[in-house]
Amino acid sequence: MALGPTLYFLGGVTASGKSGLALKWAEENNAEILSCDSIAIYRGMDLGSAKPTCEERERVAHHGLDLTVVGDGYDVSRYLEYSRAVVEQVYSRGRSLLVVGGSGFYLQSFFEPVIDEVEVTDEIRTEVRELFDQEGITGLLAQLDSFNAGEPLELDRKNPQRLIRALERCLGSGLRLSELRSRFRALPTPFSGYGKKRIWLDRTDADLSSRIEERTKEMISRGLVKETEALVAEGLLENHSACSSVGYRECSAFLRGEISEADLAPSITRSTRQLVAKQRKWFRKAFPRESRLLLEEGYQLATTDLKWSSGA
Repeated sequence: MALGPTLYFLGGVTASGKSGLALKWAEENNAEILSCDSIAIYRGMDLGSAKPTCEERERVAHHGLDLTVVGDGYDVSRYLEYSRAVVEQVYSRGRSLLVVGGSGFYLQSFFEPVIDEVEVTDEIRTEVRELFDQEGITGLLAQLDSFNAGEPLELDRKNPQRLIRALERCLGSGLRLSELRSRFRALPTPFSGYGKKRIWLDRTDADLSSRIEERTKEMISRGLVKETEALVAEGLLENHSACSSVGYRECSAFLRGEISEADLAPSITRSTRQLVAKQRKWFRKAFPRESRLLLEEGYQLATTDLKWSSGA
């Protein structure tokens, strides 16, 4: 039955079992699923993102998958626009929506403003792109530092896409990043007309470690290297966010001869554990403590175990 104007969020760390649990809950609650995964949006990035199978998509309608090709960039602003349309469509059909994923910035777009109304012209985009092509990250940082009068940028200084977007917004608005952030905080809360209930899944370290190892072995045995090779031909390496994602980054390094076949699985496993540490840090900050569900090894989670939290 319809559960009213409430959005449900099932977050969690990689390999915690979100997808299987989400499928069961959606079937039992007349719900559809919106993926909140910044890699699953790309066609062809299937194994590394652990996309739902065709059979699972037939059981429950899924959204947020295969939205574009890897050669095209995709950012949170496009995802927010897309998710707004999905929310409206799903609830117009009298169904509920379960948002599932572990991509913190994309999840944040449901709870806090993540984009502003700065208009970036094609001319500005071309100017910034030419600067990056000619001078790389060094050129972007130099212009950002100059524009922001020495103020801390508070950006990942190794991520060209973040630096490009930041410089575009500065040039488009004529404002420093600190001023743009102040305007952010004054923006209305996204999806303010909906209630929001959430849970985030975690597992004990020992349990998660074994699950990550098994997940990695399965991805490689099913053809993750070949999948990566095909994606490289489609422009993977020009998409910083996609090519630096766990699994694809290591397979790309293997294809370039930078790591051996014997080192591939351990490298992916190690990177996945590092990702989990970052995800845990984000969830502790963004989701209330009472929304955490910590699973012990061997515990068979049922949908009746879910205790939704509506805390801030």
